[in-house]
Amino acid sequence: MSYLSPKEFVKDIIDLGESKISLSAKQTLISSYLAGAILALAAAFAISVSVNTGSVLLGAVLFPVGFIMLNLLGLDLLTGMFVTAPLAMLNHRKGVSINKIFKNWLWVFIGNFLGALSVVFAFSFFMTYGYSIEPNSIGLKIASIGESRTLGYAQYGLFGWLTVFIAGVLCNWMVSMGVVGSKVSKSVGGKAIAMWMPIMLFFYLGFEHAIVNMFLFPMAIAMGADFSLTEFFIWNEIPVLLGNLVGGLLLTGLPLYSLYAKKINSQ
Repeated sequence: MSYLSPKEFVKDIIDLGESKISLSAKQTLISSYLAGAILALAAAFAISVSVNTGSVLLGAVLFPVGFIMLNLLGLDLLTGMFVTAPLAMLNHRKGVSINKIFKNWLWVFIGNFLGALSVVFAFSFFMTYGYSIEPNSIGLKIASIGESRTLGYAQYGLFGWLTVFIAGVLCNWMVSMGVVGSKVSKSVGGKAIAMWMPIMLFFYLGFEHAIVNMFLFPMAIAMGADFSLTEFFIWNEIPVLLGNLVGGLLLTGLPLYSLYAKKINSQ
């Protein structure tokens, strides 16, 4: 059978959380660095497609290639670890504790951010011939996105902050479904289709993903956007991270765990 039962793929998700917590800091940094860089390139690719073709839908259809690649390689995104690690702890997996989970999340955050920033430097250098020419239409589009998703939220104060938070919740509801999708099939094709569907949905609807934003907003600043890194963190990254945690855990991880974990023997 090419597809796994819910009991089987939920067990695989719990196993994944346990295995990731057991990695050393060095292994976690390498894995998360590569994941952040690949997702950043995918975001640059999708925006480039959208600008060059005039079709946001086409950009959304193609964006999931990055998520699919990094998951097939077994790399780490913080948004995925928001789901897998807590479920491993709930299932009483040996060596998984709240302290180790927070340490893992910190290393993954750092690795994802460094990977995304590496692509910011490389892609911005590539687009401007070493910053010797003005940004092209793609760079200007990224700058406008960055301004609208920081200053655009800031003008609404608390309600703007809550809007970003909800966009983060909805985003990682879908992204965590992509993590689940990576486990529902034994074939590469089946995994790719299952991951592609929810990732395309979140990207097209404009929900907020903390790791994508680690690339998008520093890149926007590099392209001349008029906001600061402090404004980025206050009006985007922090509420998005919190929303991603809530969305992934409360809307995907815990419901699936409550439905199927009783059938899984704790190890």
